[in-house]
Amino acid sequence: MKEDKESWLNFFQWLKSRGLTGVQLIIGDKSLGMLESIPEIFPNAKYQRCTVHFYRNIFSVTPKSKIKLVSKMLKGIHVSENKSAAREKARQVAAELRNMKLKEAAQKLEDGIEETITYMAFPYEHWNRIRTNNTIERLNREIRRRTKVVGTFPDGKSALMLVCARLRHVASSQWGVKRYLNMKHLENMNAIENEDMIVG
Repeated sequence: MKEDKESWLNFFQWLKSRGLTGVQLIIGDKSLGMLESIPEIFPNAKYQRCTVHFYRNIFSVTPKSKIKLVSKMLKGIHVSENKSAAREKARQVAAELRNMKLKEAAQKLEDGIEETITYMAFPYEHWNRIRTNNTIERLNREIRRRTKVVGTFPDGKSALMLVCARLRHVASSQWGVKRYLNMKHLENMNAIENEDMIVG
């Protein structure tokens, strides 16, 4: 799939046509095409920028010798107990980055922090699972690993069959064993928000 707006619009519309409803959060790696298409197809959904991709973006302007320290500092932001604490920690980290002569890293942090703490508006029990898109990235790596072994497929159908077989295996073994998210937490949060809207 291309990463342009039209491709994302088509993909999201296809998901909706297959019955996808109630989307509250979309996690991604800051693809501009995706960001532009979210409000059109899922106007009530919030966007969460993958924290891992965000860190990598900051590391791209950080000297190798300082990446470990900067990584620790960034992770300190995302273990905060709420958004205001995370914002305050981000301000402190940005100031420290400037003291370390890492102005570009500090600027990237300040420019992108809000997109990386969206998950904090959701149940705490979900935070570790919804702040990155690592799960889907891991699945994509597994599919690439399996298809690389084959090399060249005789046709698109055989490639699709291998990918589907791998997805079925993962769904029945890894994903089928334990629940990824307990949706009761989200249902309770939504019920409380709906009560507040009615009362307010």
